[in-house]
Amino acid sequence: MPSATTSTRPSQSAEDYLERIQELIDEKGYARVVDIASSLDVKQASVTNMVQKLAEMGYIDYEKYRGLTLTEKGGAVAIRIQKRHATLSRFFSLFGLDELTQLKDIEGIEHHLSPETVECLADLADYFETHPAALKKFLDSRKRRQK
Repeated sequence: MPSATTSTRPSQSAEDYLERIQELIDEKGYARVVDIASSLDVKQASVTNMVQKLAEMGYIDYEKYRGLTLTEKGGAVAIRIQKRHATLSRFFSLFGLDELTQLKDIEGIEHHLSPETVECLADLADYFETHPAALKKFLDSRKRRQK
């Protein structure tokens, strides 16, 4: 059984942390435990525990009482997660789903989709974006079924 330091893929929770750390760095230029705790609505002690695990796994550089940064490995995971999230948001937006519904659904499924499925959804979004008549036909058929 692989140890935490040799694990090839972070847990769902770890992915959420890496995604949020990247978002904070993008927004503020830095990420601190207090900021992560506040934005994820979790206790600072929980964030500290996860941050220490992420550091042990090689995803972040962390010094107690200082900010933290993503390593190259952590940055690559965060970017992959952000792209996956953006693809799902783009896909669901085509169908007129409101932002809150999208956010809840994306958070619920994004960790369970294979890269191949996400790529397929991106291709489908591309198709509908370049074939608006096909999208309209689909949306119209949904409306007829909902009546």
